[in-house]
Order: sequence, then structure tokens, then C-alpha cells
Amino acid sequence: MFNQLGVIGCGLMGGSFALALKRAGLVKRVIGYSKSPSTTEKAKRLGVIDIAAESALLAVSGSDLVLISVPVAASEATFKAIRHLVEPGVLFMDVGSTKRDVVDAARRVLKDRADCFVPAHPIAGKEVSGVENADPLLYSGRQVILTPLPQTEPKLLQKATDVWAAIGAQVLKMSPENHDAAFAAVSHLPHLLAFAYFSSIHKQPAGKDFLSLAGPGFRDFTRIAASDPAIWRDILLANKEEILKQSMRFRHTLDAMEHVMKTGNAEALEDLIRSAADARSGWQMSTPKPTPGR
Repeated sequence: MFNQLGVIGCGLMGGSFALALKRAGLVKRVIGYSKSPSTTEKAKRLGVIDIAAESALLAVSGSDLVLISVPVAASEATFKAIRHLVEPGVLFMDVGSTKRDVVDAARRVLKDRADCFVPAHPIAGKEVSGVENADPLLYSGRQVILTPLPQTEPKLLQKATDVWAAIGAQVLKMSPENHDAAFAAVSHLPHLLAFAYFSSIHKQPAGKDFLSLAGPGFRDFTRIAASDPAIWRDILLANKEEILKQSMRFRHTLDAMEHVMKTGNAEALEDLIRSAADARSGWQMSTPKPTPGR
């Protein structure tokens, strides 16, 4: 049981975490801060938070658990705003989709107090944002990746593991570098491709006519193209090196398929398709079961 959760960024992710802890009976009080006062007031009106803080620093004051739920590009500024109240024994976490940049910012700003910080990435979300879409079950049955620093306090790492598990998440641990390489491949590049692909159709003279004929496959393939632009701008820039590596691999594979199409080599094209189809058929997405009773 935590006495007070401080949420910096009362949107979908921070709001859902607050509601999840309340639902599980893990926190007595939630204090929240957002850059927009109207967001904080809405969070209070919806019962997501109990107290509205006037600054990030005041959201930290008196809290024994702090969740930083801001765009990854704002991480360093947030650390600077709260560093004077980063005290031993208080658990600080974030929910950013990139980790190396956030970890580097924590090291620069928090210095020897970076041992209180446990970087986290919940593999959860919605195409819609905002505290009005906060859901206490958002993290239930989902994976949460923790990327602790070498100096992270072991007791706080265990506490972070326990709190995510208590709201129904499956907790994994990996290095920030491996995290960013992996998610460039399975999340960040797919979003980049979805944005580019949908845009390429929409901007064609006959694009609207083409889109009127699209079916469920197209809908599923392009679903993530509706994701929040500001959030994904920051993610793509923060992890651009790894994403560009994956983009190059994709280009090589696409070039190979285009080459056999141009040469009319039906057998080679079928082999390439079969290789991908067989691999996809044999792949199963990790779907941890929700914690009973959550």
C-alpha cells in the first residue's frame, strides 16, 4: 500500500495507472499534475486523481510513488523540475516507449539520485488519448518492460515489479539498448510504415475512391496510422538510429520481392511469400493472462 501516488501527466497512461492502483486498493491518495490545468481538473472531476497539483514538484511532494507520464521529449525537463524532491526510498517510474534517451536524461539530471528511477514501458494503449479514456484495466494482461539502470536500488526495482504485477501486468526486464532495438522492429517501424502507407494512398488523386473500397484487412493493417501525432513524432525521433536500421532491413526485403516481380520469376516470388507466411503462421503473440480478480 502506497500513501500517495504522484502522477505527472494525467492523460490516458497516467490516468489508467492511477485508476488501476485505486481499483486494486494499492494507494490511499492520488495527486496529479498536467501542463494543462484543464486536464488536471478533468482528472479530478472524473475521480482519476484526488488532488490537483499546481506543479510537477508539488505532485512529488509527499508521494512515495511517482509516475512520470509525459512525452519522451519532455522527460529531461520533467526531471529538472522535480530533482530537488527525488529522495531515497521514493519509487519513480515513467511509461515512455523509448528508454535510452530517458535513461540518459535521468543520469544527466538526477545524478546520484538516479538510483530511485525505474524506467518502464507498458505495452498497452489506445488509438485515443486523454484522461477521459483512462481505463483501470488498461494494463491487465499486458507486458510491462522494466529497464533498470546499473545503480537502480534493488528494493525499488522489486517494488516496481510488484506494483505492476499487482494490477495484472506481466513484468519483463531488459537493458535500455535492447529494448530500443527490439521495439524499433516490432512497434516503431510498423507505425512509421503505417503513417507513410496510408498517406501515400490518401494523397493520390483517386485516393478517396480507393479508400472507399477498403475492407477489414486494410483496416487492420492501417489501424495504428490513427495514433497520436505528437507522441509518435517524439518516439520516432528519439529512437531514429534503431528505426533506420530496421527500415534498411525492410527496404532490402521489399527490393528483393520487387525484383522477382519485375523479372516475372513466379517461383521465386512464391518462395518469398511462403517463407513469410510460414513464419507468420508459426508465430504466436505473447498474451499473458490477466491476474485473477483484476
